[in-house]
Amino acid sequence: MMAGHGGGDPAVGGPARHIPVLLAEVIAALEPAEGQTIVDGTFGAGGYTMALLTAGVSVVAIDRDPGAIEAGRALEKEAGGRLTLVQSAFSHLDEAAAEVDGVVLDIGVSSMQIDEAERGFSFRADGPLDMRMAQSGPSAADVVNRFKSGDLTRIFGLLGEERHAGRIARMIEKRREARPFLRTLDLADAIETHVGRKPGEKIHPATRVFQALRIFVNDELGELAKALFAAERVLKPGGRLAVVTFHSLEDRIVKRFIADRSSNPAGSRFLPETQEKAATFEKRGGAVSPSEAEIEANPRARSAKLRAAVRTDAPARAADPSIFGLPRLPEIRLPAER
Repeated sequence: MMAGHGGGDPAVGGPARHIPVLLAEVIAALEPAEGQTIVDGTFGAGGYTMALLTAGVSVVAIDRDPGAIEAGRALEKEAGGRLTLVQSAFSHLDEAAAEVDGVVLDIGVSSMQIDEAERGFSFRADGPLDMRMAQSGPSAADVVNRFKSGDLTRIFGLLGEERHAGRIARMIEKRREARPFLRTLDLADAIETHVGRKPGEKIHPATRVFQALRIFVNDELGELAKALFAAERVLKPGGRLAVVTFHSLEDRIVKRFIADRSSNPAGSRFLPETQEKAATFEKRGGAVSPSEAEIEANPRARSAKLRAAVRTDAPARAADPSIFGLPRLPEIRLPAER
């Protein structure tokens, strides 16, 4: 997804390792001012946090990756009390802060994770088939080796938009009977051998499957939905929300949330009259994409979109995940071993 946080597909990379995407645009959307407190829900390599600290604000920075938190300790000391690092999923950001002036979320895997073969996010280099951002819970290998082919088909098709989802899932189910998939290159090579690769094709045939596995293993769509509701609860009136996404499903969630929260829900003429709910956000323009210059400097930024909104003084509404139309997926709980 990007470099810094997110980037392009995990099979390719850019020359930049820790460049936060749309940095100037994110800072402009947040309008940081000295004395404010802003939540960076996806700390990563600290790109947005450093820019916010430079602007004079205090930052509560969250990351569920213990490695990212540990790497940020030196910056926390240098910040002189204006930076608080919290190891947690950003869906719980309302437990880490309250009454804040801004929330920024940069959705996806960080380039640090992509570039570390031992994390198993990429097949540029061989590594364990892991992909867990929090370094705990079921891994991608667990899913690949133990989920039924029908469940794998749904995961690859819905989260990776992979047109060969069924073929790949059935191949995986058959091959793992002889030998389980434990390494990234083993899975990537098996997919390439099975579906083929056209001459000159830049995107590796396994790219969408790896993307789907990563999103599924980390429940990225569900976490994003919960984080948006949490941001609504912690932002002050006038507080600003800025969300950078790199995948159409992620962007759709943010777009639907802002649309829902910036309008008054319409009642039904078939139901008893209910009290009209006031809008909790004001939309700030449409999606903002990186410039051609930024994409050239950092190819991982090419699919990025920024959406922003400003909190009103209306009370936060009840969290209703149905507004997102999230795809129905298998539960992450693993089937019992045979």
